[in-house]
Amino acid sequence: MSGLAKVFALNRKGLNLRRGLAIAVVLVALAALLVALDREAYVLTFVFAVLFAGLSDPGGTFAYRAQRMVLYGVIGALLTALGFSIGGGAWGFVVLATFVVTLLGGLAVKYGLHRFVSGALLNAWFLIAIAMPPSYKLDGIQTVAWKQAVAWLVASAIWIALTGVLWLVRGRKERPQWIAEIPGSTAAVKLTRPVVLFAVIRALAVAIAVAIAFGLHVPNADWMPIATFVAVKGSLQQTTLVAEQRLAGAILGAVVAALFLLTVHDKHALEVVIILFAVVAASIRTVNYALYCAAIAALVLIAMDLPHPASLADEGRRVLFTLAGVGIGVLVMLLANMIQKRSAKGAAQAS
Repeated sequence: MSGLAKVFALNRKGLNLRRGLAIAVVLVALAALLVALDREAYVLTFVFAVLFAGLSDPGGTFAYRAQRMVLYGVIGALLTALGFSIGGGAWGFVVLATFVVTLLGGLAVKYGLHRFVSGALLNAWFLIAIAMPPSYKLDGIQTVAWKQAVAWLVASAIWIALTGVLWLVRGRKERPQWIAEIPGSTAAVKLTRPVVLFAVIRALAVAIAVAIAFGLHVPNADWMPIATFVAVKGSLQQTTLVAEQRLAGAILGAVVAALFLLTVHDKHALEVVIILFAVVAASIRTVNYALYCAAIAALVLIAMDLPHPASLADEGRRVLFTLAGVGIGVLVMLLANMIQKRSAKGAAQAS
């Protein structure tokens, strides 16, 4: 198979429409309720809190699952409060906070791959949260950081309650994690020097992208940090194929998001589109990782610019900055490959 064919190879048996429909029912119901209550400013927080809470479900007994999801919800609420508090303020604090959050997320691999993935989800949400205050301000929407944090907590609590109801209905039995394809291991991973070095480089890359977007006040540059985060390898252990799929997904997701923002101008319609991409992402997780990354990137990027009317020039700049973010990701992957080779050479010499 050619390189491109491998990146987009399909595993049709991996399609899970039931899971996608379950997400659709929950998210549509919550979004409709918030719109009816005139609380649209909290729709995106609710959507991401519920979606990411489901992705972070570790499986097992309900007590164990609830404990982990409560911890996830509390950390998510703190990051929500921090992101919405500093997003419209001094860019230096935003860059510093981004570096710390991304570094801690990278080092979370010490506590197992599942917690590392959960940390990555929270990291992605933080990047969205810091971009939302300026967007809301331009659209005249008033929102308060602590209220957004409470919205995250409430949405997480709703998901935990639904999980509890399903646990009772199914006979109080242990359940596998909700997204079976996400690594479920909680075994500790040793923080070797190469692993720590890669985590630092990855955090620096995302922080640099944030510095460009926020420090230079470049219009439509807020897509760059997300593109960098999606494109760069999640950890030093990820394969070259997965890295290539992340790159392809970031670019494809940006193009799709730009097309929707350019052609669809009704805010409620775009909210439906965001939910649809969440459904698609949940359904095709093992069909193809590149397409999954594209769906995640598209829903995140549309969410970030939901309040803004779009023009062809705006979308052109957004895609351009996405490509710049992907370029930063490529540089980080080249450094990661050098670290891996040096680490393997050192291990061979030691043996």
